[in-house]
Parts: sequence; structure tokens; C-alpha cells
Amino acid sequence: MFGVIDLPTYLAGLILIVLLPGPNSLYVLSVAARRGVRAGYTAAAGVWCGDTVLMTLSAAGVASLLQANAVLFGIVKYAGAGYLTWLAIGMLRAARQMWRTRRAPAADDAAPAKAADERPFRRAFVVSLFNPKAILFFVAFFVQFVDRDYAYPALSFVVLGAFAQVASCLYLSALIFGGTRLSAAFRRRRRLSATATSAAGALFLGFAVKLSLASA
Repeated sequence: MFGVIDLPTYLAGLILIVLLPGPNSLYVLSVAARRGVRAGYTAAAGVWCGDTVLMTLSAAGVASLLQANAVLFGIVKYAGAGYLTWLAIGMLRAARQMWRTRRAPAADDAAPAKAADERPFRRAFVVSLFNPKAILFFVAFFVQFVDRDYAYPALSFVVLGAFAQVASCLYLSALIFGGTRLSAAFRRRRRLSATATSAAGALFLGFAVKLSLASA
């Protein structure tokens, strides 16, 4: 179908891949838990746009260039790791502030104003985009399911990418609505919110370290 080989196997692998935890899904969950459904989908849109760019670059062969050029791969890799570290530091600083004020009266008016400066779409887009391992993965995974004899290989990539985006949409939607249920608990329990934010910051540091150690 449209130059796609063994679609059931692709879909099975895709589901497993989408369910693997990563900085994209963690950030969307964090935004939804803190700011609600609308902000969660704003962050998710950033992820989908970033993934679309990565898929397009993969289809164009840019990922193969990164794989062949160690210097270029290193630049992209460390830029991505640096951005994840910056996000992690911001989360840990916010968690520290939460720990300090966990017994203070709730300040509902101040929180939205501060959160409005976060720009979840841009952050999610950059987190998704600065991921060289994702580019290499898209190439290694997608190419296996594209018929090289098919006259329109670009159409094959579009079909595979569409399935990937649908799976991502369903998964992130589940995280968003799950995150909004957590938000009420976070507002009531400052200690829980501080702990969750600290854990998210630590995980982002882990993602940064893992990315910095990645090899082409």
C-alpha cells in the first residue's frame, strides 16, 4: 500500500516506540498538570511540529549526513543536551521555590502570570527538534518499511509519518487528560507538586546526560 512494506509490523513497533518515556512526553505531561488541557495541547502541538520536521529531514537524507559527519553530529548533540540541561535547571529552581513556600497560603493569581512566560509550544518544539538520536532513529526505522522500487517514495514516508503522528496524538492526549487530574492534587498539596517538579527536573538532567553520551 503506497510503497509501504509490512504495515502490521511497523504499527506494532511504532506503538512500542511511542510508549517509551522521553523528554517530549514528560514535558507535555508536566505542562498539562500545571496549566491544564489547553496549555497541554499547545505543548503537544510543538512536539508534533518538531516530529514533522525530523521526519522531513529524515526523508531528505539529512539524518544520514549527521550520521556520517561526526563533527556536525556532535554540534547538534551537545546543543540539544545543553537545552535539556537548561530546562532541567529551571524545573529544579522552581521546585526549590515550591519547597520554600509549601506552607504559605496559596497564591492563585501569581501562578498563572508566571506560567504565561513559559511558552510551551516553543519549548516543546525545541526539545523535539534538538534530538539527533531521533533523526537517526526515524531513518533507521522508516527505511525498513519503504519499498525502494516504489515510484513515489515520498508518499511512503508521508503514510508512515501520518501513522506516527496519529499514535503520538492519542498518547499525548491520554497524558494531557491524565495530567489535568494531577493538577488539582498539585494545587491542594504543595509538597506533592514540589516533589513531582523535582523529579521532572532530575529526569531532564538524565535525558541530557544520555543525549551527550550518544554516538552516531
